[in-house]
Amino acid sequence: MRVLFDFPLVGAGGEPISLSRTIHSHGLARLPPAKVESSPLRYLRSFRVGNRVVELTFEERNGKLLAQSSSRLARGDVERLKALAARMFRFHDNLAPFYAKIAGDKVLGWASSGAGRILASPTVFEDVIKTICTTNCAWSATVRMTTALVDLGGGAFPEPALLAATPESWYRDVARMGYRGPYVRTIANDVASGKLDVESLTEPARHSDAETEAMLLGLPGIGPYGAAHVMQLLGRHRLLVLDSWTRPTYLRLTGKKRAADSTIRRAFARYGEYAGLAFWLFLTRGWVEEA
Repeated sequence: MRVLFDFPLVGAGGEPISLSRTIHSHGLARLPPAKVESSPLRYLRSFRVGNRVVELTFEERNGKLLAQSSSRLARGDVERLKALAARMFRFHDNLAPFYAKIAGDKVLGWASSGAGRILASPTVFEDVIKTICTTNCAWSATVRMTTALVDLGGGAFPEPALLAATPESWYRDVARMGYRGPYVRTIANDVASGKLDVESLTEPARHSDAETEAMLLGLPGIGPYGAAHVMQLLGRHRLLVLDSWTRPTYLRLTGKKRAADSTIRRAFARYGEYAGLAFWLFLTRGWVEEA
């Protein structure tokens, strides 16, 4: 394999980046067409490049994230993949203010050594669709649906135009998406036709947090949980992801018997624009050790 490009494992504010913490930041990061290898830690991800599907292997070496592939690629394709990787690993985010906020924090001080980057997909479209595939179902169903999507895409996540052109019967009988199928197909059609520009949500100058949340809530299949989840993947960390896993996990870790959502939000309000990130890190601190 040859190295296509690399990034120093340093954020936009000069803060450290933990590759292991980023790779294990949330479950969607391990869904097809991605997989994680350990010993040494590697992140493998397939991309569509023209008419081909190309797999890149990401690993840390000498303080850098290296992207490697056995495929020969044109310079323009390499530059495009580099830009997608920068979004995925959130190299343009500046978490230095968050690290300053948690310095000396008994609960979250550990995170300032490089945690807090939520690994994203190459596109917002993929993150939205995968988030819909996590709603009201077991994790095994999420894996089944996303695996079917990647199979449809020939080993890469399918483009909006392909999903828009795929008949409803495929969503119902092959992917077995249930009520999610029409939602996914509608979003894909709107993106493919140019009616909807979800990729613009990566540009903070164009959309405030409130505007981004409103736009996401306007999508079929995206409710408060889904909006908060996608916003975390966008590097917008004010909202807490509250669902059937985070609520009981919070109770278990705090030893509480019950807590209203408003109570949980108040507990993390002191972290301001990073409240949702603080909540997520509190819940997932043990994930790297478990992995």
